[in-house]
Amino acid sequence: MPLCAQSVKTDYDTQTDFKKFKTYAWLAPGDSVLNRERLDKVYGGTITYVANQELKSRGLKIDTLQPDAIFVFYTSVEEIIKYSQSPTLSVGVGVAGPGYYMGGSVPVAGGNITETSMEDGSLKYSMYDTQTKNLVWSGKIQKTFNRADDIPKILSDYTTRIFKKLPIKKKK
Repeated sequence: MPLCAQSVKTDYDTQTDFKKFKTYAWLAPGDSVLNRERLDKVYGGTITYVANQELKSRGLKIDTLQPDAIFVFYTSVEEIIKYSQSPTLSVGVGVAGPGYYMGGSVPVAGGNITETSMEDGSLKYSMYDTQTKNLVWSGKIQKTFNRADDIPKILSDYTTRIFKKLPIKKKK
């Protein structure tokens, strides 16, 4: 399972006091009005469940009426096709004599083109301050995977990695 990018990319507002955030709520991803079925939205429950566990471990509580912060997650999945060619085996014949050389080769096996289908997925979380309406933190990771992979486990592991970079420390 090759990784497109192993590192979590984050950005945050250095002027924001993250200690002020005690409550949060989720906002549906941007295309929820369309509400069309997409492969990457099937795992929305897993994504928010693991993120909720991470936020809870940092002392934040869900408040859907007057939250201090709003979180949104974004996912994208794009199919990528990788082509590879097996080595070609050739058989050659050569004849040599004084002052001349003649030879030839004929490919007898290999050279087959193989197509492999994979998915390139990204997961991003954004945190907005409800008082200022500004984006105060975001974290993103990208991975190449197969549909046969344990996608909920990948999402869980990567969500944990992203939230390790949130500037709110875990409570003991």
